[in-house]
Amino acid sequence: MATLHTYLNFNGYTEEVFNFYKSVFQADFVVLQRFRDIPGNEDVHPEEAHLIMHVCLPIGDSLLMGTDVPKSMPQVEAGTNMSISLSVDSREEADRVFKELSAGGTIHMPIQNMFWGDYFGMLTDKYAIQWMVNFAQPQPL
Repeated sequence: MATLHTYLNFNGYTEEVFNFYKSVFQADFVVLQRFRDIPGNEDVHPEEAHLIMHVCLPIGDSLLMGTDVPKSMPQVEAGTNMSISLSVDSREEADRVFKELSAGGTIHMPIQNMFWGDYFGMLTDKYAIQWMVNFAQPQPL
């Protein structure tokens, strides 16, 4: 079965974003590389050498990855063209993750029981990333 990995791009604040997600998902980075650490990047601008070249955070069986976009490249508009759909293992985990992700952000659809049988909510976090949090509740036979 395919696994979905999401890659996020930010204009110089990837480290802040990923430290936030690290605390929410209670995980550790499996990769964190800075532009200064990459062979062949000796010509990177000194003000950008500390920026994140690649970061990888495991969330369950998936990976959340990201990078900073150097000023020499076209800058991005964070969060306007994607959502991350997150399926969790319990209603309690759905409530916790939804609450923590929505802190400082905007709730578009409160997490609640939905007509299709799942427990679901939608939000945009304080970094302008759109999330859908879902718990597929067991259905009666």
